Amino acid sequence: MDDPLVYLNGEMTPLSEAKISVLDRGFIFGDGVYEVVPIYQRKAFRAEQHIARLFRSLAAIEIDSPHTREEWMALVNQVSSAHPVEDQLVYIQVTRGVAKRLHAFPKDTTPTVFIMTSHHTPPSSEVRAKGVACVSIEDKRWLRCEIKSISLLGNVLAAQYASEQSAVESIQFRDGFLTEGAACNVWIVKDGKLAGPPKDNLILEGIRYGLMEELCKAEGVPLEFRRITRDEVFSADEVILSSAGKEVLPVVRIDEQTIGSGKPGAIFGKLYAAYQLAKAKK
Repeated sequence: MDDPLVYLNGEMTPLSEAKISVLDRGFIFGDGVYEVVPIYQRKAFRAEQHIARLFRSLAAIEIDSPHTREEWMALVNQVSSAHPVEDQLVYIQVTRGVAKRLHAFPKDTTPTVFIMTSHHTPPSSEVRAKGVACVSIEDKRWLRCEIKSISLLGNVLAAQYASEQSAVESIQFRDGFLTEGAACNVWIVKDGKLAGPPKDNLILEGIRYGLMEELCKAEGVPLEFRRITRDEVFSADEVILSSAGKEVLPVVRIDEQTIGSGKPGAIFGKLYAAYQLAKAKK
């Protein structure tokens, strides 16, 4: 669709006609949060978990949710139903609203709610079969990464660095320990065991975190959450990325170093197959 319908503050409108005030605090300060809900075969995938995270992000920055969980779900379905393709990524953004430009929270503002969707095309089977290259970078973002904030300049700079190096993703480290990618969570495999960074303020707990726990349990793969050193990442048997867009993706090189055998590993294969089964069940 050249001009898809989007939702803005109670109305469905063509994207080209959607307008907000220049005094919206999302535009001025990045004062807002967002969420992305995958749609497979026109059915939302793990939508309850995504909406729950939206509520957590809103609470963390003291914005009262303008909708109930049921209303959010209805809006996701309304926007996705207006799009012609079956697999989508529905983007939800909530800002504090329009107010005079002062840093402290204004009183009695109405949140701005914007929802759009786009065609979801996960990485191809050829890409997954070969694996992808990443680069490492120091994590220079703020210390509230658990909030899914629209203030994403740090992530943008990390993603741009990866793009300049012809890599798929930047893998970030803070004080020598793994945090996450510019737009995904990062996992390592060693001796058949999967490990991910702890769920704290240094990472955004991806919805795939809970899904990976379920998949590992189903497939008999040991899983732990702990601090992971830079050396452990580079010496891992496998490194795996996960996100709504990437789903599950194997890393075969970081910087100039080959990871494991240089090919996607067995644990990735198990988790990817289990992920596809989970999508089919929804």
